[in-house]
Amino acid sequence: MTTPERRSILCPNCGRLISRDEPACPWCGTSRPGSWLKNNPLTRSVGSADRLVTMIITVNMVMYLVSLLISNHSPGHGGLFSALSPDQGSLLALGATGVVPIDRYGRFWSLLSANYLHGGPLHIFFNMMALRQLLPLVVQEYGAWRMLTIYTIGGVCGYVLSYLAGVGYTIGASAALCGLIGSLLYYGKSRGGVYGQAVFKEVWGWVVGLFFFGLIVPGINNWGHGGGVVGGIVLGFLLDYRERRTENLFHKFLAGGCILATAAALALGLLSAFVTFAGRSLH
Repeated sequence: MTTPERRSILCPNCGRLISRDEPACPWCGTSRPGSWLKNNPLTRSVGSADRLVTMIITVNMVMYLVSLLISNHSPGHGGLFSALSPDQGSLLALGATGVVPIDRYGRFWSLLSANYLHGGPLHIFFNMMALRQLLPLVVQEYGAWRMLTIYTIGGVCGYVLSYLAGVGYTIGASAALCGLIGSLLYYGKSRGGVYGQAVFKEVWGWVVGLFFFGLIVPGINNWGHGGGVVGGIVLGFLLDYRERRTENLFHKFLAGGCILATAAALALGLLSAFVTFAGRSLH
């Protein structure tokens, strides 16, 4: 007599090894973890912090390379760093945000696209290094879906505040990264205990460093940083973390809406850049 084959999968929510036939994950309580709706290539990719880091870095790199390709650099002028820094026109076309793009051109979608644009090799390098350090911790404590929402809406909060403060033109992933920082500040303070205090102290060091960096280095969007941190704290409170509430269908729909809105904003930026580049080629 043969026994039925026991197929093992990783829970799409907590990532632990379980049987596909479990009615609910014995670790996190996710119902029907083996169903196709919850265990398909898309949800498996979203559930992995490493894959999320790779996906977000890839999108940032693609947008950075496109900005370099359409930049109007004069040959032989400015050196290597100048050649690797996109001009303002290309960044504006791709979706830089601020008072000028929003008030003059009505580009409200740039509040999303600006999070994926960078002004030079050091700018994108340091932001992506910070992403690689912060994102896995937020996924660990909040889950992948809530992390995507915090990253997206936290970035929008940062750029809304900088717009209200009158910043004319701004780009970079740092507003969204500050959203992650804010959510970890809330988590550490709310959870408490030795671990919570350790998280809070470590992330507070990031906040202090950003503050002094913004005071010393010209051109830093401190309003964007501050708005991102505050937005992350509020989102951490509203969405809650894993120890209090497991991720549910609402969190997935919210993250899905953030993904679709970001994709639409980036598509508009690429279309705008294509029109700009085509018009430049005709002259």
